[in-house]
Amino acid sequence: MRSKQETYNMEIRYEEARWSLLRSLRDEAAQMMRPLADRHLQPLAYGSIARGDVKQGSDVDIFVPATSSPTIIEATIEAAGYTPVSREIIQATPTYAAKGYIHIKENRSYSFPLVELRPWEREFYGFAGTATFLQIQEGTRVSGVDKRLMLIEPTESGHIETPIQGREGDTAKKLGIGAAVIRDRVRILTRRERVGRTGVYLKRSLSPDETFGDIYHKLGKTRPPLRRRLR
Repeated sequence: MRSKQETYNMEIRYEEARWSLLRSLRDEAAQMMRPLADRHLQPLAYGSIARGDVKQGSDVDIFVPATSSPTIIEATIEAAGYTPVSREIIQATPTYAAKGYIHIKENRSYSFPLVELRPWEREFYGFAGTATFLQIQEGTRVSGVDKRLMLIEPTESGHIETPIQGREGDTAKKLGIGAAVIRDRVRILTRRERVGRTGVYLKRSLSPDETFGDIYHKLGKTRPPLRRRLR
């Protein structure tokens, strides 16, 4: 593994194979986003697909930030020809908003909040980097932080990556998000590197005849953190 010193302001130049992969993944992301964009649900692609530093096996994750009806989101996805292979409700910690996830195949998913997001929760996606439907279509790449805690800043030939630890304030300014969000993500990701990935507070798979709304309300009866977010 490279040291932080070695990766300080390191420029990464992409070969044609990587540009080709990025174009292919973005075409797929645009197809996934289009039906939601047509309904003015303002979908966002986030992570490496938004930043551009993709690799084989990269996820295509589409997030709908507004608290829309899960039924409308599901109907829109299915009307576009996508058949869910699994659905689940996940709440990462007791203080985080629970989200619905619809997986249409391996490494391809939609997610959406089941309650209104707090401002800092919305900023989490800005930390990883988010791209709108139009930005995906136009090939615009955005800055964001990867799982190694490297700030990825796109260039014409690839990207520049810089470690963010010790530079949280500067990173926050570049991404236009709060420094508290940067510090929180650094704390979580460094702990994950040290002790491994830990379980989430709540993960509930849905059967085909269950709805996100009904199951969320049922879970809220026995899970106070869920119930409090409904108020």
